[in-house]
Amino acid sequence: MKLDKQIISLSGVNFFYYASSAILLPYLPLYLQSKGYSASEIGLLMMIGPFISIFAQPFWGYVSDRFNSVKNIVFLLWSLSLLGSFGLFLTKGFGLTLGFILLLYFFLLPSVPLIDNLVVKSTAQRGMSYGSVRLWGSIGFSGVALISGLFLEELGGVANIPYFYWALWIFPFLLLAFIKDEKGSGQRITLSAIGTIFKNKNFLWFMVMVLMISIPHRMNDALLGLYLNKLGATDSMVSWAWAIAACTEIPVFAYINRYIHRYHELTILGLVSVLYTIRWLLYTLFSDPWVLIGLQTTHMLTFAVLWIVAVQYVVRLLPEQFGSTGQSILAMVFMGLAGIIGGSVGGWLSEQWGGASMYVFASVMSAIAAGMFFGTQAVMRRRS
Repeated sequence: MKLDKQIISLSGVNFFYYASSAILLPYLPLYLQSKGYSASEIGLLMMIGPFISIFAQPFWGYVSDRFNSVKNIVFLLWSLSLLGSFGLFLTKGFGLTLGFILLLYFFLLPSVPLIDNLVVKSTAQRGMSYGSVRLWGSIGFSGVALISGLFLEELGGVANIPYFYWALWIFPFLLLAFIKDEKGSGQRITLSAIGTIFKNKNFLWFMVMVLMISIPHRMNDALLGLYLNKLGATDSMVSWAWAIAACTEIPVFAYINRYIHRYHELTILGLVSVLYTIRWLLYTLFSDPWVLIGLQTTHMLTFAVLWIVAVQYVVRLLPEQFGSTGQSILAMVFMGLAGIIGGSVGGWLSEQWGGASMYVFASVMSAIAAGMFFGTQAVMRRRS
């Protein structure tokens, strides 16, 4: 099928957005460490993003649905988040750093579900899969994660990450100009209409189950780099861990749409939870950083499947006019609530009993989530 300008532009936006994330996610904690902040201060700063997204994502999702536009809202969000990044990297002092991280994440994270919603609409209208566009985000992330470690070592270390970050943002802004909004039903969205989402018991229960399986994943996102560092891994080895995980997503995003329609979403997510349980158990058994880096390949059978199935199930659970709001709530649960709980609990466990204890907790949580997904599916099947 011939790709049109919309799909090419959305693929490029995904590529460069996640490429910029490959700078922030692995290196921002190390950058803050180089500025002299303590581990507890870094933990607080890194948790601010997930915390602020709890409020920001549903708000901006509602604004997008209210004005029936994604493109203009995303342009505004990216512009303001870039200003926040200038403040973060160019000022000193804990108070200013805290304030600018708040601004950065308040405007940056909500753009993810808005772009996802636009991708879902655009690909559906063209008979394509969401994953065929989202895979370019994984390519961008893995590519930059692979080369950034080498470049940073050559050019003086993590102190230079602002220049990489700002340079990458030139391209998403250019590509956004070629994207067109996929207009919804035209139904006017009001705050009272949004209340129908919170009366949807199936949707709310699904968010609870997503939270359970996401807490261990977000804990690993927040603390894997520091854990590997304690085990003797270098900065470039940390970037390899992220790159390997992102690389393994690519074939899953490309081909999963051929198979997931054969099974109910909750059944798939139950199997994913079982695989997560096995994944975290393996993390408890090994302390060699290279082995843990290799285990990042299991990311393809856990997160990649979890995310694409969850995004599509939300589309099925909610009316079309609530697309941005629904995806924003999903992102709020995954990035916000799960990030705060996972980061704080994992940090406490690591300090009390060592890094391996985090993954014991993760295994238990994933096993509980598996029971919830399979149990819910069994109840639904019995009722029908």
